[in-house]
Amino acid sequence: MEEEGPYARAGGRLPGDPVPDPGLGPVEGRRISYARSFVHRLPALLLIVGAFYDYFTPQDFTAAPFFTAAPLVAAPLYSRRGTVLAGLAAVVVVLAIHIRLGIVLHTDAITEAATVATVAVLAVLINALVRRSSEQLASAREIAEAAQRAVLPEPAERIGGFEIAARYEAAQEGAFIGGDLYAVQDTPHGVRLVVGDVRGKGMGAVAAVAVVIGAFREAAEQEATLEAVAQRLERALAREGTRRDGLDAFEGFTTAVLAELPHGDGVVRIVDRGHPPPLLLQVDGTVSTLQVREPALPLGMGELGVWPDRAEEFAFPGGATLLVYTDGLSEARDSHGVFYDPAARLAGRTFRTPGALLGILAKEVRRYSGGWMTDDMAMIAVRHP
Repeated sequence: MEEEGPYARAGGRLPGDPVPDPGLGPVEGRRISYARSFVHRLPALLLIVGAFYDYFTPQDFTAAPFFTAAPLVAAPLYSRRGTVLAGLAAVVVVLAIHIRLGIVLHTDAITEAATVATVAVLAVLINALVRRSSEQLASAREIAEAAQRAVLPEPAERIGGFEIAARYEAAQEGAFIGGDLYAVQDTPHGVRLVVGDVRGKGMGAVAAVAVVIGAFREAAEQEATLEAVAQRLERALAREGTRRDGLDAFEGFTTAVLAELPHGDGVVRIVDRGHPPPLLLQVDGTVSTLQVREPALPLGMGELGVWPDRAEEFAFPGGATLLVYTDGLSEARDSHGVFYDPAARLAGRTFRTPGALLGILAKEVRRYSGGWMTDDMAMIAVRHP
């Protein structure tokens, strides 16, 4: 049975709850929800306050700031129709009060009505600009999401007899692909996977991700050993680095874990290139760290010296789950600066599926860090049937 963990016990977000960020707790989420509801109702409140102010104060006092603010507030929040209605409502309320007070033809009253009408028209124009910007942003997000799916496609739920799940969590809510990577492939040598973290920023990091994944998919099929696969990735990065120069050059190196799961052998072979070690979750809740004795230098640092790759073999019994992740998980900090420890957090717990494990981890680490993650996070979970 899947354990839902402290996140669920603390009242995590349920479907339909108006919590804008999964890293926020229920109290913070309700506060933000109330604030949004208040802002959404603000144009109507401004009109009501303005009407009372204009009606019950001397003629020399004007409520024009309230009436002009209403359509301006509506412009970025409402649809075009809603903004037009807010502007018309402001003009109608102003005229109604002036008629009621018998000052509709006074100079000050005409000036106030003209000001409100002008601002209402400007609010509609602002709304049009905001809508166009939102459409452009939505288009950019769709392109980024398509790029992420192309570079980091979601693996099948079952590959080579193993249950597989992968997850990418951007540090910034709403962002997409960055410098973390993963790939899984069934080969004649077993199921092979890589999880890595490019040390760099911007398009240079994305380019390095594409190079590593492309080289891995080719090498995983062709190379007889996991060590040879790692060497192919090293050469691919070195070759691409020499091809690029200036601002387009790769900025850093890539830490990575490569794993090989032979079909039916009940073992996992691991090559660690300066990356956080994987975890093995047993069916009884025991968690062990698969720390290799001789980790090699990260990919892309071959010029610093020869450091041969050596794959180490660990038992991978039936029902166990292999978790490989980037340091966005293990280096997330709470408000006191304490790192999130996935081994300690997962000890004694069981999860129904690899996907459930990754989903709960993603929620917990965002909650642990208060929603302020400093690095992207990629994870792969593989369960031995």
